[in-house]
Amino acid sequence: LKRKRKRGQFAGMAKRKAEELSVPSETEPAKAVIKSSEAANGKFPLPPYQAASPEDMKIAEFNPPLIFQLDAVSGRARASTVKLPHGEVLTPVFMPVGTQGTIKGMTSEEMQGLGCRILLGNTFHLANRPTCDLLEKCGGLHNLMQWNGNILTDSGGFQMVSLLKLAEIKEEGVEFEDPKKPGSRMLLTPEKSIESQNVIGADIMMALDDVISSTSVDKTRIQEATDRTLRWIDRCIAAHKNPHRQNLFGIVQGHLDPNLREYSLGEMIKRNLPGYAIGGLSGGEAKDSFWKVVEQCTRPGSGLPSDKPRYLMGVGYPLDIVVCVALGVDMFDCVYPCRTARFGTALVRTGQMRLTSSEFAADYRPLEPGYDGPLKSYTRAMLHTIVTKEPVAAS
Repeated sequence: LKRKRKRGQFAGMAKRKAEELSVPSETEPAKAVIKSSEAANGKFPLPPYQAASPEDMKIAEFNPPLIFQLDAVSGRARASTVKLPHGEVLTPVFMPVGTQGTIKGMTSEEMQGLGCRILLGNTFHLANRPTCDLLEKCGGLHNLMQWNGNILTDSGGFQMVSLLKLAEIKEEGVEFEDPKKPGSRMLLTPEKSIESQNVIGADIMMALDDVISSTSVDKTRIQEATDRTLRWIDRCIAAHKNPHRQNLFGIVQGHLDPNLREYSLGEMIKRNLPGYAIGGLSGGEAKDSFWKVVEQCTRPGSGLPSDKPRYLMGVGYPLDIVVCVALGVDMFDCVYPCRTARFGTALVRTGQMRLTSSEFAADYRPLEPGYDGPLKSYTRAMLHTIVTKEPVAAS
């Protein structure tokens, strides 16, 4: 009973937090609201996935590589269509992370069958393995992984935090030691990051930014990272060789400081890029601090432009997604859902279901009764057996 009550509280808590933080725009477009019950019953089903054809790609050569179409709003939440070189992406969208060109345990065909229209790769890891030389020879990451949907690549900036002990950050760029090759060094500059992403062929490329942990209290380093991110975005713009086919997004930094965030917002918007990301969050900071920064960055009139995509980097917890969609964010990514699934926890509409628990060993109900989906025919008992006995078969 306690578990049921906890799950039932999820939707209400998300709604209350969004309403608490959100301040609706006085100049909202006409509203178009779809009730969740109608969506669940299939009244407004997701359009079938259609990857871009070779003819579409030829046409895209003569059009902007990103067209943003706002379809509906409700408060500050919005639904839009983002037209990219490899097909349309409907937002709000969660983008699964395929760090080295694969979603672990899934083929590209399976990802397409699930309706995925955009996924992530990581520039730092792809440049190390399989290397940009190999990617260039095979015509880019789309060809290597046999994926005809869209790809967004991280610049490698996040590794400044995740591999901090192996990195040296300076004005020229960041020098890493490959964690799998002790003693090896790799210098990642804004120019090199963009060059690599041009070779990878990502539809959306992220600028290299100076990332600092959101729990840091070093004010001098926080100011330095904010300023350097702006210097580096100009170097990224200058290095970009395929602006007619690939989109470069800038990243708003500024830590948890409202003044630095305001400064970074204003300067980044001046660059007039195809889209923008909110970076430097989801690193262990308090939830209230996290949500306040997102609210500031999406605030009507002073936040990110309303006519361009807004991407919140590294965020994948369901409650965070619901609140941040209500605040006006369009795009999300995180390793959390896929990694959590590999370790035996399913994300269902009522919360988490830890299938490794012995309570599911003889539970012959479907994973989520009443809902359609790729696992609708599998019992919890069968899934329990898989996640407690069998390793992932592919990576």
